Amino acid sequence: MCVRIAVTDGLAGIAVWDPDEVSIMVARSAPAGDVLREVADILMIDLGAPASRGGPLCCFCGMGVELPHELVSCVHAAEAG
Repeated sequence: MCVRIAVTDGLAGIAVWDPDEVSIMVARSAPAGDVLREVADILMIDLGAPASRGGPLCCFCGMGVELPHELVSCVHAAEAG
């Protein structure tokens, strides 16, 4: 099962791995750049996914990780900046 990314409120950090749901929960209010770095770190360091810095995020199985629409919108807005 591939890792999912979910945006939520009330997290203690920017991004948190939830093994029960096989998902990375990300804080809705966190800056997009910080979220992407945290998610990449969780995928690569904690889960052993292929390196994805500067490229598409990859699951530990090698498939691409799909970002929620809400997060994609924030990333594009930050890049347009």
